[in-house]
Amino acid sequence: MVQCLSLGSALVLACLALFLGVLPLILPPLPPPPLMLLLFPVIIMAALVFLAFSPAGPEAGHVVISNSM
Repeated sequence: MVQCLSLGSALVLACLALFLGVLPLILPPLPPPPLMLLLFPVIIMAALVFLAFSPAGPEAGHVVISNSM
């Protein structure tokens, strides 16, 4: 059997999960961020979707075969 996590890394992950569960109960609620910060991930995702579906160019259909021995 392959051991993926050591005892130390498992302990760090358990502490991180504990902090993520407890800190929102202790800390006061924060005000909402500005609208530009909310739109930033949406703009990045729209740009990535546009780049994914846009054609790569005229040389994208060519196949290059190299016979170097």
